Amino acid sequence: MSRILTNKWFKLGCVLFVYLLWTLWIGSWWLLLGVPVLFDIYITKRVHWAFWKKKGVEKQTKTVEWIDALIFAIIAATLIRMFFFEAYTIPTSSMEKSMLVGDYLFVSKVAYGPKLPNTPLSVPFTHHTLPFTQSTKAYSDLIQWPYKRIAGLGEIKREDIVVFNFPAGDTVVVGRENPDYYSQIRGQEAAIRYVAQEKGLSVTPEEAWSIARKQIWRENEIIARPVDKRENYIKRCVGIPGDVLEMKDAVLYVNGKKLEDKDKMQYNYDIIVNSPFNKVKLQEMGISMEDINGGYMGNNHYVLPLTVEMVEKIKKMPNVLSVNHQEDDGQIFPYSPNYPWTRDNFGPLPIPKKGETIDLTLENLPLYDRIIGAYEENKLEVKDSVIYINGAPADKYTFKMDYYWMMGDNRHNSADSRYWGFVPEDHIVGKAYFIWLSLDKDKSFLGKIRWNRMFRFIH
Repeated sequence: MSRILTNKWFKLGCVLFVYLLWTLWIGSWWLLLGVPVLFDIYITKRVHWAFWKKKGVEKQTKTVEWIDALIFAIIAATLIRMFFFEAYTIPTSSMEKSMLVGDYLFVSKVAYGPKLPNTPLSVPFTHHTLPFTQSTKAYSDLIQWPYKRIAGLGEIKREDIVVFNFPAGDTVVVGRENPDYYSQIRGQEAAIRYVAQEKGLSVTPEEAWSIARKQIWRENEIIARPVDKRENYIKRCVGIPGDVLEMKDAVLYVNGKKLEDKDKMQYNYDIIVNSPFNKVKLQEMGISMEDINGGYMGNNHYVLPLTVEMVEKIKKMPNVLSVNHQEDDGQIFPYSPNYPWTRDNFGPLPIPKKGETIDLTLENLPLYDRIIGAYEENKLEVKDSVIYINGAPADKYTFKMDYYWMMGDNRHNSADSRYWGFVPEDHIVGKAYFIWLSLDKDKSFLGKIRWNRMFRFIH
């Protein structure tokens, strides 16, 4: 048996079997060019592929052994991150209480099928920026591959918790990434229109947008990022291709049926008390110190994110006078007078499906202009009330990709699809799968570890 295991032809056969399966999975026959390389490594040995080793020396130096181990570890870890799973940290409260700030989890790439990188030339174990720098790219634009996703274990289902590349992260204001670039322009645009109105001047939305954009570009460093190098976001998928969504008074309906709220879903509540809360008791209920301190509005008024269970507990406290669901506010996607929607009231909204053809009008264009122009890379223009796509008049459009609608479980404290729209399929990274560690930033030493959340599968 030992003779067989050490035989060079047996080793080559095992490696070739795995390599050919991998080639078949990826579906790129260019990888067959690697077969002669493997044959040479195991059989002919004409080329010295491991150039960092001394050729013909059986016992290498400790330094060379370390280099050899490091190269193997980097290659293995890169392939695992690209094709199987990747570690991820929950940085914000947008998914509380389903996912908590400080949760460390594994994201399955094979759940929906790994997507091949758009920018394959990058520094290992980095995302978009080199460590200790603000804007130095950790990747090269020299090679850009088109979107391709290889076979996975299944498709995205409604209610899945999904990690994806931030759709509005294609353009970034360096040093001021939050809120996103487009939100900053909208804020600047609103300020310009307000000042113009105060001065009795007339400024159209298009003119205000143009002025705001020029100001942002003049005062900041602006960079662009390819799809796979945009920030990773995590939300719950509530709408899949072909669905119709509608939200009425903070209740979400999918295809006319109410989507049941998760037990841990949160909304903001206005709370009036006759004496300040005991912060320790609020913490024991699961409310973070950040929310407690930031939620005190003065004059015995709090605004806190609460689950249904928390609301009932708060109401029973002797110092509580009233608890009310916070009023709806602010306009959301698609930021058009044709759609005066808000975070708790919007729709009906159809989710685009690959191959579906829609009638395209000036009225519904705000819903789809970013899909047509940015995500599916067409030249979109409107001239004299006529829509042009790639230079030709268009009154219909056929979608090239599937799209999804993502929302956070912390409904009033989540920057999600309500603010930047649909998530294209080429932005999907993977499915949140397993929590391996959870740390509470409000605690210290061993008290930081949330033992009850460790080694738990995510549902």
